[in-house]
Amino acid sequence: MQIGIGLPATIPGSPARLTLDWARRADSGPFSSLGIIDRVVYGNYEPMVMLSAAAAVTERIRLMTSVLVAPTRNAGILAKQAATLDALSGGRLTLGLGVGAREDDFLAAPESFRDRARRFERQLDLMKRIWEGEPVDEDVGPVGPRPVRQGGPEILLGGYAPAPIRRVGRWADGYISGGAAPEMAQQLYAIAEESWRAAGRSGRPRFVAATYYALGPNAGRGGDYIRDYYGYMGEVAGQMAQSLPSTPDAVKGAIQAYSDIGADELMLWPTVAELDQLDRLADLVG
Repeated sequence: MQIGIGLPATIPGSPARLTLDWARRADSGPFSSLGIIDRVVYGNYEPMVMLSAAAAVTERIRLMTSVLVAPTRNAGILAKQAATLDALSGGRLTLGLGVGAREDDFLAAPESFRDRARRFERQLDLMKRIWEGEPVDEDVGPVGPRPVRQGGPEILLGGYAPAPIRRVGRWADGYISGGAAPEMAQQLYAIAEESWRAAGRSGRPRFVAATYYALGPNAGRGGDYIRDYYGYMGEVAGQMAQSLPSTPDAVKGAIQAYSDIGADELMLWPTVAELDQLDRLADLVG
């Protein structure tokens, strides 16, 4: 199982310079991917802009939105942004996409919240046609640039219910479980596999899991971030903060648990915006 690491760009107040130093150091470490979470109404950096900056200071590591709330964005512009980032990074982009669950993000965009699932499917269809070089319609020609990867960037779909996960077979290369616990992530991935087989595709969808972590003397601050980010979930946010892997043994245990369920890659999102968090994780997994 490969190990990816999130950028601290989602943590409010994280300095831009720290985030770029983080990307450089991750690129020279044992990590497979750099991930970034998406929100609109929060103090995070915008994912596509942030990954473009990371692309400029890295050479090897993959760049992953984990995940991007696609329906808050215009499909044609998002397709062009993704193709540009894929080209700038030499084909290193993995586009994790989801429909989103926070209505305030859609109000801020602004985009319609209630029909986001239907619009998401139209987005996926249009973006794939754009990346193939097809005209948008009879009155609009092709949109460039062409991505490095044939057919466009790798797409992973996120979700916690059967309906969104069943889109994997038709539109995606795999499934990303977000912060689901190992047992739940395994059950959700089984739905993605089912949709893959129903679509008549060979092989199996890629399976990326994700969880948070904190290490070292300031690990306690990780819980503060979790409570803030998930504050709208009430008591659940507190429970998540209490269960945050925050010792070497706990992080190793989480890695082993996701490996045991067959994940191809595990994304570990930081909760403390300090470079030693990256170094400590690199020592643990390297």
